Parts: sequence; C-alpha cells; structure tokens
Amino acid sequence: MPYRGKDGAVTGQPAVASDAGIAVQQPRLLDQVRIRCRTKHYSIRTERAYVGWARRFILANGRRHPRDLGLAEVEAFLSSLAVHDNVAASTQNQALSALLFLYKEVLGLELPWVGSVTRAKRPKRLPVVLTHAEVRALLSQVDGQVGLMASLLYGAGMRLMEAVRLRVKDVDFGRREIIVRNGKGGKDRRVPLPRTLEAALKAQLGRARVLHARDVELGFGEVWLPHALSRKYPTAAREFGWQWVFPARQLSVDPRSGTKRRHHVDESVLQRAVKAARLAAGIDKPATCHTLRHSFATHLLESGHDIRTVQELLGHNDVATTQIYTHVLGRGAGGVLSPLDRE
Repeated sequence: MPYRGKDGAVTGQPAVASDAGIAVQQPRLLDQVRIRCRTKHYSIRTERAYVGWARRFILANGRRHPRDLGLAEVEAFLSSLAVHDNVAASTQNQALSALLFLYKEVLGLELPWVGSVTRAKRPKRLPVVLTHAEVRALLSQVDGQVGLMASLLYGAGMRLMEAVRLRVKDVDFGRREIIVRNGKGGKDRRVPLPRTLEAALKAQLGRARVLHARDVELGFGEVWLPHALSRKYPTAAREFGWQWVFPARQLSVDPRSGTKRRHHVDESVLQRAVKAARLAAGIDKPATCHTLRHSFATHLLESGHDIRTVQELLGHNDVATTQIYTHVLGRGAGGVLSPLDRE
C-alpha cells in the first residue's frame, strides 16, 4: 500500500519512531527525489524534470507507490508517452532515465529487469546550418545585450546556457579567450573571444559593474556560487569578478535557498529574440540559438580547421559527435553534379 502524508501525497516511507518515542515522518517521495538530485549536484533543470516524471508516473498508476510497480508499469508508461502523447525519442528516454533514477538512487532498489527496458532509438538528424550571409542577416536584426549574446553563440560556438551563465572573471581580453565553466558533462573549456566583440563586451561589463554597485548600495550584490564556495570564500559572492556578464533586470528569489538576489538573464529572452530576428531576416530555415553553434562548427571546417580543434572548441567527448559536421567536407551533396544539369 502507498504511504500517504496528510495532504494525500505519496511518501517514501511510513512514519518511524525515534529514540525519544516520537513518530518522525519521512520526507515525501518527490522531496526525496529533490534531495537526491541536489546531493549528486544535478542542475535545477534536471531536478525539475526528474521530479516531474516521477509525479506523472505515480499519477498514471493510480497514485500507487513505485515500490509496488515494476517492469510492466514502466513499459506501459513509456509506451503511452510514445503512442498517446506522441513525444520525441529523446523525451521518452529522459522519462526512462528519471524512473531509473527514482528506483536506484532514491528507493535504493535493485532492478533485475532494467536490461529488459527498451530505450527509444533516436533518429539521426543533420543539423540546421546557416550560410555566412544568413548569419549576418540574422545578427543584423538583433542589437544590444541580446545581440551580443547571439553573436557569442556564433562567434565562440557557445551553447545557449553557457552564454547566459557567463561570469565576468571568465572573459580574458588579454588572451582573447572565454573560459566556459561547467559546460555539458561538467567540463571546462576555452573558446575564442571574437575581436569584433571586444568593444561590445567591455561596454556590457561596464553596465554590469554599475548595476552591481547599485545592488551593493541597496544591501544586495551577492551572486549564486557553485559547490558551497560561498562558505569557503565568504566575500566572493559580492566580488564583481563572480557576477554575471548578462544580469537580469530584476532581483529574484532563488528557488532552492530562498535568497533574494540578481540572477542571470533568462534564456527565453534570447530565444525569442533569435526567433524574431530569423523571421525579420526572411530566413525560412528553422534556425534556433543552437543553429548558431552548428554554423560556427560548420564554417570552421569549411575554412580548413581540423576536426580535432573543432571538437575541443565544442567540448565534445568523442570526435564521432563532431563528425556530424563533416557533411561540408568535399561539399557533400552540393559538390555533386546532378545528371539533370549535364549537357
């Protein structure tokens, strides 16, 4: 039988007696998922996704506790996502990863049936790539802070969240480099700082400095620091070097700590700006922020840079991941003379 709290939510364990003889209620199951995600230093995005999938799985099975469910229910849930909700293979695999995390990491259960779960096969897609002219046309439609961020996605090959999470200390004008911290897979890497963006970046840092000074005067000015650095270096959170290069306009409350401070700009601001710029530039390709990164890699290969260099700049673990961009070598299908064009 599922264990329910006073609000009817499924809990991880029933109440147990403490040494003092007082019943102690264990955290609710979804709270245990949150706690475990934070213990393993997962991002807040992953935490929210895993909690959401655990909730959907429980509700789909009549609020029964996952301990009472198994392979049949997991397979049925994943099949329902594909058949009825028509989700992509990546979404279905994310749901599976969340459920495996729930069973192995939160409930501590051995899963003899885990090898029987079928992962959805992700289709192989070629990336959408813009030409040089299309990139120039798109970037000409955005200016200010969002224009600078979009230019970094193309000029440095940064991911969307890597750009919005950029800190002042990681912009090195002397070496003309940007250090990407804690990128995908928890890796750091160096990317080029485009010379054409130096003046705009310095101006942006000047605006960020003024905003930070104003926050300090009002009693704020602290920024979120990773891995408990705020305890190890108590004054670092107020230092300008740790501030965001692209700060948000308003102060906000941290969803985990409850602290009110200034976060970085929301990524949706840039996403909407790039979409509007694409339409204004008359580009019919379904270009997104990530398309600028694809174009960065493709144009580097076209200009003669070796694939290992491009792999390092993109932060790929395996060169096989980077090889998706080699469709430009030899010009691919575009270098083939169609029989219709023969005289």
